[in-house]
Amino acid sequence: MREFNTSGPNIPKRHYTLQRENLIKKGIELVRKERYFTIWAPRQTGKSTYFRQLANELETEGYKVAHINFENYKDASLDSFLSRFIWKIKDFWDIDFSGENEISTIFELIEKINDLKCVLIIDEVEGINPKYFGTFLHSIRNTYHSRENHALKSVILVGVVNIVGVISDNASPFNIADNLEVPYFTNEETFELLHQHETETGQLFEEKVKQKISEITANQPGLVNGFAKKLVDDSPDKPIINYNDYLEVEYWYLYITIDKNIANILNKAKQYKPFVEQLLFIEKKIPFDIDREPIKVLHTNGLIKKDKDRNVEFWVPLYRKRLYKAFYPHSNGEAERIAETMLATAFLTKEGKINFTLLVNKYKEHIKLRSFRPFREKDENGNFKSIKEAAMIYSFETFITIFLQEIDGKSYREAYASLGNTDLIINAKGYEYLIESKKFYSNAEFSKGKNQLAYYCNSLGLTEGVYLVFLKSNLHYSDDIKEQSESINNIKIQTFLIPYDEEKDF
Repeated sequence: MREFNTSGPNIPKRHYTLQRENLIKKGIELVRKERYFTIWAPRQTGKSTYFRQLANELETEGYKVAHINFENYKDASLDSFLSRFIWKIKDFWDIDFSGENEISTIFELIEKINDLKCVLIIDEVEGINPKYFGTFLHSIRNTYHSRENHALKSVILVGVVNIVGVISDNASPFNIADNLEVPYFTNEETFELLHQHETETGQLFEEKVKQKISEITANQPGLVNGFAKKLVDDSPDKPIINYNDYLEVEYWYLYITIDKNIANILNKAKQYKPFVEQLLFIEKKIPFDIDREPIKVLHTNGLIKKDKDRNVEFWVPLYRKRLYKAFYPHSNGEAERIAETMLATAFLTKEGKINFTLLVNKYKEHIKLRSFRPFREKDENGNFKSIKEAAMIYSFETFITIFLQEIDGKSYREAYASLGNTDLIINAKGYEYLIESKKFYSNAEFSKGKNQLAYYCNSLGLTEGVYLVFLKSNLHYSDDIKEQSESINNIKIQTFLIPYDEEKDF
C-alpha cells in the first residue's frame, strides 16, 4: 500500500505521487532545445521529485540523464568532489573519467563525445565548495557554447537559492538564460493527491479537511504530504477523517512537533524580528525588493513572497501562525496578574454568549492599570527588540486567552495569510465569533477592515464579528470612528476602540 511521503523524493511505487505533466513538458522542451537552465525554489516544493520524473521521461527519448546531489560539499576537497562526480557519471552515463583530477579536463573530454545525448542535473548546487565552484561553472559555460557538436545537450542546476545570482558572482557572464519555476501545488493538485489515498484505501477526507489542508499549507508539497500523513497515521481505522481530526493535527504542527523546515523558518525570522513583526502587525505595504537582505533571506527560505501588487506577503499560513506564537513574550507575568482578577462568568449572558462590551471594558481597565510595556521585549542592552504594534496585539490575546481558559473556551487562528491584522476564531459555550484586532492607520483602512471582517465571517459560516482597533488617544478622529454595533452584509459587527498614550503606555 502506498503512503504520503515526507522525506526525500517520491518513489511512485511507494508514495502517492502527482505526475505534473505540463511542468514536465516544459522541462523536456528546454532540453530538446539544448538549453542549460536552472530550477530554484524553497525546500519542500517537490524539486527532487520533479527532476526525477523529468529524467525518466527524457530517458524514454534516448537521453542519458545523470543527477548528482552536492548538498554537503561546502568544505569538501576537490578530490572528494571529483570522486563523487566521476562515480555518478560512470553510473548514469557509463563513461569512465577515473584518474582525472581537473574539472576543466573532464569537461574537455565530454566535448569529444558526440555519439550520445546526455543531460546533467546538479542538485543542491549552492552546496559546492566556493573554492572550485567558479571553475565548475566556467567549465559548464564553455561546454554550453559547442553543445550542438558534443554529448552534453543540457545542464540543469537545482537549488534553494536564486542560482542566477550565485552564477553571476562566480562565472559572469554565464549563458544560462532560462529558469524553470517549480510552483507549489494548485488546489486541484492537492485534492488529487488526497484523492489517491481515498481511492486506494477507501478512507475519505471530509471536504472541509481538504480545503483546510490546502489553505494552511498554501499547497506547499512537503506540508500537504505532512498534514495528510499525520491525519492518516493518527486515524488508521476511521472511515472518514473529519474537521476535529484536522484541528488536532494543526495543533500538533503549531505546538508539539520539532520540524526541521519549520525550525529553519523560525531561526531565519528571528534574525529579522522587527521586519517580520511589521508583516505580522502593521498594515503598511512593503514593496518586494529582492536586494533588501531580509526579503532576500526570508523569500529564499519560503516565508514570504511577492503578491499580485508587488508587495511582500506571507507565503504559507502555517508559518505565519507558528511565528506569531514563537514571538509571543511568555515570561512577563501578565497572564497571572490578569487571572487574579478575572471573574469570567460575569462576561456571559444568560444564554452563555460572550458580552463583548463588558469584556472589552474590563480589558481597557487592565491597560489603564498595566499599560503595554510588559509585552515589549528588550535585548541585553535594554533596547526594545519588538515593535509597539506587537505589544498591543499580544496584550489583548493574553487577556482573551485567560478569559477563555476560565470558561473552557478555545481560540484558533484562521489560515489565510493576511498582513497587519490578527484574527482569532473564538469557540465558547456552543457559540463562535471572529475577532480581528489591529492598529488604526486611516479612515479608509478602518472602514475597509470592517467590511473585510464581515466577509471573513460569512466565508466561515459565522454570524458575529468583533472589530478591536487600537488608536492614539491624543488625536482627533472623524465621527465615523466610533464604537458601535452594526450589521454589514447580514453579519453583526461590534466595533471597539482601545485608546493608548504613545508615551505612557509604552
